[in-house]
Amino acid sequence: MSKADCGVSEGNGAQLESPSYRLAALDQDFILGDSMRGMRFMLEYAKAEEALRAWGVHSTIVVFGSARAREDGPPRQAAWYAQARAFGRIASERGGALHANGRLRDNVIATGGGPGLMEAANRGAYDAGAPSIGFNVSLPHEQEPNSYSTPELTFRFHYFAMRKMHLAMRANALVVFPGGFGTFDELFEILTLRQTGKSLPIPIVLFDSSYWREVVDFKKLLEFGMISGEDLRIFAFADDAEAAWSIIDRHDPRFPRPFSSPGQMTESPDRAASEE
Repeated sequence: MSKADCGVSEGNGAQLESPSYRLAALDQDFILGDSMRGMRFMLEYAKAEEALRAWGVHSTIVVFGSARAREDGPPRQAAWYAQARAFGRIASERGGALHANGRLRDNVIATGGGPGLMEAANRGAYDAGAPSIGFNVSLPHEQEPNSYSTPELTFRFHYFAMRKMHLAMRANALVVFPGGFGTFDELFEILTLRQTGKSLPIPIVLFDSSYWREVVDFKKLLEFGMISGEDLRIFAFADDAEAAWSIIDRHDPRFPRPFSSPGQMTESPDRAASEE
């Protein structure tokens, strides 16, 4: 009995067009399906990790702060922007981010990649001729990366959790400039990891002591028994870029990292040299 007798077409077009016939790796409907959520999570880890290793990024200094603060904004916002930019430059020049040619880079500035005070920190690294990282995240109202993070180290994540992991896993320090809910989220995430012993004992620096003491009454948390006196020693305050760097510079940065020798990475591109 022929296909025609069974009411089946003689060609195989239907088979070729069937979603089940697509190569799994090229089937976007499959890749974006619910059952592949774990794989997408893994891909977000691996894509950024490969680029960071290629650039020899051994450790970072994570800088967070308001996306709404502007260089030409009200005087206090403008001052924060200037200090964040100065800190990005100082940390990049003195912390080891300029190393290349097979050497690991330390204390590379890493931000959330957006505008405002994150832009300022990336801009300071750019002023120093050093690479810097922008860990952007997809939002309903799309955030665009600032123009100062190194293009090859400018990432976009769907999952906040994976973005947070990349922000934390190489961090030698966290410097938190004034900000709102997003800044608070990142700050208290790292404070909790420090408090519970789930992260390395990195320095956490809150920039502009008057701002932070006004918006968060840490002593009241202690008074009500919500934290311990020891918890108040997890973080420190700084009121200028030099003071923030001094706190970090006094700290021992010799922590285990995802890789610890040039042999564990590919050759590091030297962006500064390529731009000359």
